[in-house]
Order: sequence, then structure tokens, then C-alpha cells
Amino acid sequence: MKAFYTDHFVLPLPAGHRFPMEKYSRLRDLVSDLNGVELIEAPAASDTQILYAHDPSYLIKVIEGKLSSQEQKEIGFPWSEKMVERSRRSAGATVAAAKIAFEEGLAINLAGGTHHAYRDMGSGFCVFNDSAIAARALQKEISSKLQLAIIDLDVHQGNGTASILQNDASIFTLSIHGENNFPFKKEVSDLDLGLADGCDDHAYLRALTESLNTLHERFKADFVIYLAGADPHEGDRLGRLKLSKEGMRLRDEIVFKYALDRKLPVAVSMAGGYGKEIGSTVDIHFQTIQTALDFQKKY
Repeated sequence: MKAFYTDHFVLPLPAGHRFPMEKYSRLRDLVSDLNGVELIEAPAASDTQILYAHDPSYLIKVIEGKLSSQEQKEIGFPWSEKMVERSRRSAGATVAAAKIAFEEGLAINLAGGTHHAYRDMGSGFCVFNDSAIAARALQKEISSKLQLAIIDLDVHQGNGTASILQNDASIFTLSIHGENNFPFKKEVSDLDLGLADGCDDHAYLRALTESLNTLHERFKADFVIYLAGADPHEGDRLGRLKLSKEGMRLRDEIVFKYALDRKLPVAVSMAGGYGKEIGSTVDIHFQTIQTALDFQKKY
């Protein structure tokens, strides 16, 4: 199983910034000891690929450093050339993982899940929307007939993804998220499920199973992009939900079984995770990768 990494493209952030950059290198260190995983440096998404999902004027502002102070505040990162490079690599990792998964059944981006980025603006630590870019890249560079499902299980709604793809019947967007969490203005996905604060394993897993059944009834997918956010975990400081570590493992198993039963390739991105203890978040992401590895062996 191939896993694409970007952690050595480090964002220069102010002291005390809450974005958990450290988790990516710690996750790669763990993954490097897993039998059956090949680590690959992520390629950068090209301008053409980014424009599959973003407006030219926005791309130019990002590349040339012309984002206003308010736009940078909305993203949550100060502009720098390193920010641009990391954002390209993060999107490129999901594109590369999707193309490999198309051939091999599964591949992983050890970062990604930048689902708050809109067509014309970034938001919530997201500059380019890697899921939308990758979905369109598969259609434009592999097969125009592909039908894709984006299963977004980050605790925050995939608002940017929903907005970019809202009129695209060939890509189904499913978001299961905390109803009272960021973003406070939700967009309309093809299927949204907002969960109450404190949602536990039993309620979450039942809701997920029902949502995947609805997805299957409404849409014939050929491929899945899965955002496996660690932030529904009870130890996440921004999540508000109460899933145990075992509940998170079962969540991943349900998604992979959904794909396995239908022989659907899956590209996985790690998405969000802001644990009170960074090691807890890294453990959740690592558990997802172990579950994915088991899935590929059965695919």
C-alpha cells in the first residue's frame, strides 16, 4: 500500500499556533515501521489540476502572495512561499493517492482533507480543496465516466467541498459532522448529517451505517475518496463528539467494508485531528492506516 507524505514541507507558523504540524512527522515515523506500506514523497498539484476546483483569480493570489490580511486570517495561516508549496503538495498527495488507488484498490495521503477551501477562497487551515481537485483529476485524467463518492467523516462539515461540487451530479458529497461545530454556516452536501454534541459510539455508527445505505440507494459510485478525520474522537479538543478509540476503528471498518462489498477503490486522507494530547491523534490516524492495510489485503 502506497502512502504519500508531505510533513517535510513545513509551514512556518507563529509560536503557540494551534495547527498541529508535529502530528504529520510523528505519523510518518510510525507508518515507516509498518510492513506492506511504501512511503512516497507527495508530488505538487499542478496549476491545471488546482484549476479543476478553484478560480484562476484565487490561484494567482495564492501563488503571488496577494491574499489580503483578512483572507489570510480566514485561512488561519500567514502567507509564505512554504505555505504555497505545502498546500500544493497536500493536494498533489490526494491526487496521486487517487490515481494509485484506481489501479491498486487503495492508497493514502498522510495529510490532506482540506475540505474548507472554497472555489475562490481558503478557510479553516485549508488553502486548496484536495478532495475536489482529486475527484476532478480522476475524471479529467483517467476517465470522464467515473462517478465518485466523497465520504467526509471529519467532525467539521466539508463546506468548501459541498460548495464547489454542488451542481456536479457525477460526484456525491456525504458529510457526517458535529452540527454545532465549525463551520457555523453550513453548505448543502448531497447528504448531510449533523450530530449533537456528545454523540457516542453507538449513535455514530448507526448513523454512519444508515447514511452509507442511503448513499448506495441514491448513487452508483465507482470510486471513494474518504476523509478519515481523527477529530470525532472523545480526546479531541475541538471535536465535541464522544467516540472511543474502538469506535473510531469500527467507523473505519464500516467505510472500508462498504467499499469492499462493492469492489470500490478508496483514496484516504487523514483530515483533521486536534487532540488534547497530540499522541492520541497520531494513534487514531495510525489505526486508520492499519485498518486500511487490512482492507487492501482483502480487496
